[in-house]
Amino acid sequence: MRVLSVFGTRPEAIKMAPVVRALAQQQEVLSRVCVTGQHREMLDQVMATLALKADYDLNIMQPGQALGDVFARVLSGLAPILTEFQPDYVLVQGDTASSTAAAVAAFYSGVAVGHVEAGLRTGNLKSPWPEEANRRLTAVVASRHYAPTPRARDALLEEGHPGGSIILTGNTVIDALLQVANAVTSPGPLKQRLDRTFSWLDPQKRVVLVTGHRRESFGAGFARICDALGKIARRDDLEIVYPVHLNPNVRGPATERLSGFRNIKLAA
Repeated sequence: MRVLSVFGTRPEAIKMAPVVRALAQQQEVLSRVCVTGQHREMLDQVMATLALKADYDLNIMQPGQALGDVFARVLSGLAPILTEFQPDYVLVQGDTASSTAAAVAAFYSGVAVGHVEAGLRTGNLKSPWPEEANRRLTAVVASRHYAPTPRARDALLEEGHPGGSIILTGNTVIDALLQVANAVTSPGPLKQRLDRTFSWLDPQKRVVLVTGHRRESFGAGFARICDALGKIARRDDLEIVYPVHLNPNVRGPATERLSGFRNIKLAA
């Protein structure tokens, strides 16, 4: 069986890494990886950390590109790869423009689609935007739905997807977390690099890990998030680590509002 895994953002790479590793261990599977480059710098960082290798790279990233541009470049860029590799399955993850465009490209080429982390729903197309629409569109063309939770499985069943096409798997981000946690606590290059990067952390204080970059929060909403973090940072019993997204709508206000706090670390 030929399987092509397609992803393009940092979260997708993290969550697909355990899947790619598992596929590589199956002698009856010929596994290949295609990255879209939707997140270039952030994707490359994760690929290096998790020792992932891309067999194909669409390299679509351009400054200030619109979502429609991302979708169109993935759709057109993947077509010749599908013709060349002739996969039996294309695996996509989650709800990004890369995952949905790759699923549609596979569908147009008559290739079966497997959707990792399928069935997440809020019931509101505007939140998260455009991810809620992306995950629903992907489900329409998918042949296999890998649901992370019973709730996700039930959502797919309620939408009319056949029960035999839904597999309850758990969330692959937990597998990735456990693998990296093992590397972090074991002697080696990753532990050494992290010890240097976060040498400022006080082991006597609790650590708050923050993530926040959704499009629907850009502007006033994101300013409020930063202000709330600033209030939390007034406490002296904790330290905040915030891996900031490179999107200027996130990095700009986060740097402006949070860089002055001694106990907030804005990590790239």
